[in-house]
Amino acid sequence: MPKAYWVAHATVTDPAAYEAYRTANAEAFAKFGARFLVRGGPQDVVEGSLAPRCVVIEFVDLATARACYDSPEYQAAKALRLPVSLVDLCIVEGWEG
Repeated sequence: MPKAYWVAHATVTDPAAYEAYRTANAEAFAKFGARFLVRGGPQDVVEGSLAPRCVVIEFVDLATARACYDSPEYQAAKALRLPVSLVDLCIVEGWEG
């Protein structure tokens, strides 16, 4: 079964307040075995335009990635994120090629 990923592009409008989201999301990510592969490092956009922050989080499978997003723990964290950032987020299944 292929792994799955959250891929997010974010613009953080209030970095201090965003820290509350980062602290709160740790509970959901630990519960669902999430592993950060990319967490906002420098990026070189070579085509198109993207938000300044990129995050990629790995999950064991698509069902687990979706369960994490839908969980009460993540939804509580998300409520802290919404007023202080603009985010495009997709959940995508990996490829076993």
